[in-house]
Amino acid sequence: MEPILQVQDLRMHYHTSKGAVKAIDGITFDIMPGETLGLVGESGCGKTSMGCSILRMPSPPGRYEGGKVIVAGRDILPLPEKEIRKDVRWEEVSMVFQGAMNCLTPVYTIGRQMLETLQEHREMEPGEARALIDEYLKLVGLTPEVAQRYPHELSGGMKQRVVIAMALFLKPKVVILDEPTTALDVIVQAQIINLLKKLKQTFDLSFIFITHDLALEAEVADRILVMYAGKIAELGTNEQIFGAKGPSHPYTEKLLQATPLLHKKVEHLHFIPGTPPDLITPPKGCRFNPRCEKCMDKCREEEPPLVEIEPGHQVACWLHAKN
Repeated sequence: MEPILQVQDLRMHYHTSKGAVKAIDGITFDIMPGETLGLVGESGCGKTSMGCSILRMPSPPGRYEGGKVIVAGRDILPLPEKEIRKDVRWEEVSMVFQGAMNCLTPVYTIGRQMLETLQEHREMEPGEARALIDEYLKLVGLTPEVAQRYPHELSGGMKQRVVIAMALFLKPKVVILDEPTTALDVIVQAQIINLLKKLKQTFDLSFIFITHDLALEAEVADRILVMYAGKIAELGTNEQIFGAKGPSHPYTEKLLQATPLLHKKVEHLHFIPGTPPDLITPPKGCRFNPRCEKCMDKCREEEPPLVEIEPGHQVACWLHAKN
């Protein structure tokens, strides 16, 4: 089976007056058909930048410095913007952005905003377009009447469902979900997650699921990609990261230890000391070394390679790399 999406040595930097912020700095991974890849890490590690970079829409002043994003067998980075808008975005890869309210124009009805997306990609009669909009609103658990409403007339959960419907109704193969349950209460969060699971089976979708919630990733993701300071710290299957053996990178260990457990008494809640590094001038060697309790001299001098320690399990740490 061939990957449906491939990211190869992708580098995307934000060029500021103080220097280049290395938000994405040599990331390589792929997505298989029907797979959910969980993307986790602290705020500022590059998760959202990764999602936007895959869509060929990094926020200004972001600029690609190298690498490839291969969708449907072709590298989309060199393609002209017109071709990306017509043939790639929302056709092959779509995205549910963080904060549904920020994705919807407050002065347009839901139906008009969905219609604009359809008209950009499809030539169809108004009646046919309205029928398709109604169909997808029903798929996400909303009534067709919602198309006549404005965003401020909907609850947070309803807006999130609308954004999910808009991401799906051109039937893309890959959907990037950036914190899809942020700012929702726990009941609505559970409803959205169950909806996503149902839609994934219905349309045979592949997901890139971005979140801070490791417990949520354990439930929905097939593989986990842990990012730190614009690089991959660890990449493995759900079992390899969350199983009895536990993760292999000290950063991933700390992330899991900082997650409170409902079924165990918590005597002491762990935390990761220090702060994420300045990505204009990242630390020499391993970027996690100033905060790592297992740091060695070599960690301060040389950047560790991403090595495979078992089939499908990769770690960037000198504890596992050959010296």
